[in-house]
Amino acid sequence: MEAFLVSTGIVALAEIGDKTQLLALLLAAKFRKPIPIVLGILAATLVNHALAGAVGSWLMALIGPTTMRWILGISFIAMAGWMLIPDKLDDDTRLNERLGVFGTTLIAFFLAEMGDKTQVATVALAARFSDYWWVIAGTTVGMMLANAPVVWLGDKAAKALPVALVHKVAAGIFAVLGLLALAGIGLA
Repeated sequence: MEAFLVSTGIVALAEIGDKTQLLALLLAAKFRKPIPIVLGILAATLVNHALAGAVGSWLMALIGPTTMRWILGISFIAMAGWMLIPDKLDDDTRLNERLGVFGTTLIAFFLAEMGDKTQVATVALAARFSDYWWVIAGTTVGMMLANAPVVWLGDKAAKALPVALVHKVAAGIFAVLGLLALAGIGLA
């Protein structure tokens, strides 16, 4: 259960102000059909995070716990720094409307998540915890907690959160996780 709760919290915080949250806002404003947008985000997140989690689990098995401890510690500390850099949506936001709202959301979200903070965090969390399914469930719930309200409530939900403060809290959590990993505390 720890893997689920930590994964949910980290991804929900990391996603605030992220480019995929901006994409959710863009899709909501463009299509004004929240159900297929939310379902597209869910499907894209499940596939993307399942793949990222598999990479993290594979790395843990391949590298071993001692080396992985150092990689995770440094990675989490690097993620803390990355959290402090504001995210913006790329200029090329043309979406293929021939795919419909669900298809456009699915593809746009999947591609936007490639190499994103939350995907990298999912790799690290899956390597950190041995509970692959709980990590994937947690990162997916965290993604939905951050993005579904933006789709349903639009701009008001996105502007109500103090993004800079949320990013600082998330950076602090990543830094603590990194230091704990380097100290060998709590590694599964």
